[in-house]
Amino acid sequence: MTDSQKSDETAGQDTPDTSRPAAPSPAALASRRPSPAAVGPRDAAAAPVVAVPAAHSTPLEEAARFARVEEDGHVFLIVDGEETAVGQFPDASKEEALAYFVRKYDDVASQLLLLEQRVQVKAPAADIHKTLKHLAEQVAERKMVGDVKALDARIESLEAALKDAEAAERAEAEAAKARELAAREAIVAEAEEIAAKDPASIQWKTSSNRMNELFDAWKSAQKNGPRLGRSTEDSLWKRFRSARTVFDRHRRAYFSQLDNENSSAKAAKEALIARAEELSTSTDWGNTAAEYRQLMDEWKASKRASRKDDDALWARFRAAQDKFFAARQAANEVIDEEFAANLVVKEELLKEAQALLPVTNLTAARKALQSIRERWEEAGKVPRADMGRMEAGIRKVEEAVKAAEDEHWQRSNPETKARTTSALSQLEATIASLEQDLADAEKAGNAKKIADAREALEARQQWLAMLQKSAQDFA
Repeated sequence: MTDSQKSDETAGQDTPDTSRPAAPSPAALASRRPSPAAVGPRDAAAAPVVAVPAAHSTPLEEAARFARVEEDGHVFLIVDGEETAVGQFPDASKEEALAYFVRKYDDVASQLLLLEQRVQVKAPAADIHKTLKHLAEQVAERKMVGDVKALDARIESLEAALKDAEAAERAEAEAAKARELAAREAIVAEAEEIAAKDPASIQWKTSSNRMNELFDAWKSAQKNGPRLGRSTEDSLWKRFRSARTVFDRHRRAYFSQLDNENSSAKAAKEALIARAEELSTSTDWGNTAAEYRQLMDEWKASKRASRKDDDALWARFRAAQDKFFAARQAANEVIDEEFAANLVVKEELLKEAQALLPVTNLTAARKALQSIRERWEEAGKVPRADMGRMEAGIRKVEEAVKAAEDEHWQRSNPETKARTTSALSQLEATIASLEQDLADAEKAGNAKKIADAREALEARQQWLAMLQKSAQDFA
């Protein structure tokens, strides 16, 4: 066969380019594993990581069951007893010609194995489907040698699995979309709830932070979450944006009003400070102290300014007060030094007064207390810290003498004495009558009348004893 004849015969057949290096052996081809990038998506986030399986390798003895090779390198695929021309591998042995087309089979089988594993790990079905369609077309051309019916069955099985996977993916996508819609609705609903609160009662710092968190959540969902459809997303965004706008308007109005109130409160307290500072140099200790008490009441009743301003205003107000009261304290200390000698005199007078107690001779006690009181007044003032103690001590003695006077008057009161004597006479007459009633009852033998008369008689006798004791006290 001439070169031109050979060229015409092999035209349109799968014939290797003999200008290139000789084709590798099946063993060498086994080391060439298909890259995941060649059969799947490049997006690592979208495609699960799949361990690359070992390349499929069909022994030539097994492959020979599915082929016939002629001396000139023509190779025929045998499927169910029928032969199909695969191609020619010229200028090579039968084994090399067969190995060339077996490698094509092994390459497809390896890629199918990788696709099967990707289906198992739930890789995106759309990407797998593209590669599977390409492999199915290669197998349908019958330009390889091997158990192509097994490949057809695996391809058919993969197509069925991909249909299920695509349905599951659609269901999961719908579920994810529903979850995303619910999450977005929750963001919008919470924002609307915050915006609807009464501006007078809302906690602005907490609510502002929450609004910012909701906005960040919205941006994150919009960037990373599934798409909800333009009309749905636009509708939700308009509601969310409206809620944020209302909230911001209320916040600005609230803080504007708060600024006005703070300014008013600051002005009122500035006026109180001016009055306090004006009084700080006064030496009219009593009246000025009363005015400072009035200023303090007004300060407590006034509204608060901002915390920073209020603290500074209070410091100024307190400083004016402290200046006045410090000056008063210093003046009092000087006076107390002058009154120390008076205290010594009054301490002795107090001891003398306390010696009158208990009162045994009212006339003598009154006379002695009058003398003590005159000397007490002559002694003058004592230091402020001792005034309360000294006055309480002398007052206690005066109250004891007064109590003795009241008791004496009650005992010597003529009207009371006369009433007591009259009551004694009446009671004695009643007792005499009851004694007669008792005697009559006993004589009659009436037990009930005896008991009643005796009970009434005993009660009157007790009253008589009490009145007789009172009469003795008057005597």
